[in-house]
Amino acid sequence: MTGAVMTHPRRAAAAEGIAARDPLRRIRVVADPDPSGPPTALRTANPAWSCVGDDATHHVVFQDDVLIADGFFPHLEQVAAAVPDEAVAFYEGWEGRNSGVVRLGALTGAQWAHAIDEHVPSLALMLPAGIARGYEKFALAHGGGWPYDVVMQRYLKSRGIPVRIAVPSTVDHDDVPSIAGNSTHGWRRATYFSERAENVRTFACAAFPVVPYYQYGESRCAVRYGTRWEHLETDRYLRRIGMLDQCDAAFAEHDAPALPAAVRRQVWLTAFATGAVVEGLTTAASDPAVTEAVMDSLGPGGLCEEYTGAELTEMIPPIRALALTAFAAGRTARRTAPPEPRLPAAEVAVTGGTAAFREQLARLLTDAGCATVPGERPVPGAHTVIHLAPSHDPGHALPDVLAEARRHGVRRLVLAGSAAVYRGLTARECTEEAVTGPPADAEARSWWDAEQTCRDWGARNGVPVQVVRFAEQVGPHAPLHGVLAAWTLRAWTRRPMELLDGRRHQLVDHRDMAGALAAVLAAPVRSTTYNVASARYGEDELARLVTDTARATPWHRGTGTDGAHPPLMSTALVSAETGWRPAADLRGGARAQAQWLACDTHDDVPGPEGADIDD
Repeated sequence: MTGAVMTHPRRAAAAEGIAARDPLRRIRVVADPDPSGPPTALRTANPAWSCVGDDATHHVVFQDDVLIADGFFPHLEQVAAAVPDEAVAFYEGWEGRNSGVVRLGALTGAQWAHAIDEHVPSLALMLPAGIARGYEKFALAHGGGWPYDVVMQRYLKSRGIPVRIAVPSTVDHDDVPSIAGNSTHGWRRATYFSERAENVRTFACAAFPVVPYYQYGESRCAVRYGTRWEHLETDRYLRRIGMLDQCDAAFAEHDAPALPAAVRRQVWLTAFATGAVVEGLTTAASDPAVTEAVMDSLGPGGLCEEYTGAELTEMIPPIRALALTAFAAGRTARRTAPPEPRLPAAEVAVTGGTAAFREQLARLLTDAGCATVPGERPVPGAHTVIHLAPSHDPGHALPDVLAEARRHGVRRLVLAGSAAVYRGLTARECTEEAVTGPPADAEARSWWDAEQTCRDWGARNGVPVQVVRFAEQVGPHAPLHGVLAAWTLRAWTRRPMELLDGRRHQLVDHRDMAGALAAVLAAPVRSTTYNVASARYGEDELARLVTDTARATPWHRGTGTDGAHPPLMSTALVSAETGWRPAADLRGGARAQAQWLACDTHDDVPGPEGADIDD
């Protein structure tokens, strides 16, 4: 066993104190090799993970702002011997998605739990020695300015190394200003911390299929579907499983006037869903002291970016009381809940796009009342097809989909198109009739060709065809051809954004996209084309959205104009004919997209450098 403490010269004394806690003196202090450079933990991580002892089986790296439980190092040796092939995180902060993992572990009596898809908690992380030795090479090739904990997550995924989190944490965060620029995340402590590292009773590691968590003031649930996770609003999840009415009824009976209304609602949802999930995992009662401890951290975790430490300290008691009541209500409701609603047979098929995006869209459409199934081709029984037309269609996917639609007797076709069809037009705002023939712009022409292919097919087969032209899509798994995605990648990788005068932007949240498609399907076929967007942004407004939802990053004014950028679209027609109005919180959608870009490593996500994103 060897280890290192990453530090900046300004905090060398603190780092020496952490290293001295090891009675066998195996922990080295590794200082930032370029202390005058831009503040980043990534630069110091490389040498910290490279100083593995020749005979070491494991290597542990601490950051210099940690508090370590008594008995930690004997505990560390016990863990290393028991889990030789895994990464072990001894800390998880109350502000992360994995805070929900720790709460579920504590409430169900687990001592270990597998992390969900988020950056790896790296405040105190142990790796097998061979994996530790390979980190620097990976980081040099793929770091590209990404945050250290994101690079670590991508590295471990590339090596197939699972990450287990200690429950409770045996390392905590010392609340000192962040040299790496993370102080904007507010007051940060462990979700559940033990001041003494006790002997481990078991090394069984829990894996939860549903994880409620509270982050950025929003209650959400991570729900596992195969190898992918969907992060959705908790009230949406409770509606899916038929428990939202019970949640709302219990909420109506309790009040917490000391808390803002939005906080009351989001805390209640998180704790209620946590109780429902726990009851589904075990009927044993949770330890009251443990339950209080994990509910103490619920409010600070969800609100630490919006409130000061002093404000949160005052809010903790009423939030804890509300959360304990909601947790108990969730357990009771789960015991008495009827069976989960059975989904009706799918009548709508979603094809095209990436597998991840169409699966997500199908679930959102089902939430909106359209029983939907995703797939590469239409399926028997589906009378309607929604096809997600890709840009630069290679020419085989759409014809195959149309051939299958004809074979299965599809009675309605909706093409999810793009505002890019208006590229090259000079109008400040385009109605659906603005494109009257083949566009001169190559990108616009590819979208127009897809539209015409569908319309011609519909005319030949007597099937009504509608085209819904969407603004730049925002959300997890959304196509990454727009400015927001490019700027978000720049923010994550510490590259400044270049703003061009005169550009205006339209975005559509992935949830509004589903809502608009559901509204079109619910209405009689009237118009053949609709424009759909959630919101408009000026150049500076969009840059601020990126810095608020991803990472603070500078921007500068570029020269020239972007002639390829599409003009704005009028969305009056779809509202008038279907009643659709944007309803999603687009800021939440942008944040979800930013988190997906940072943390998801499926094939449909660009690499760490972001080189394949056109900006």
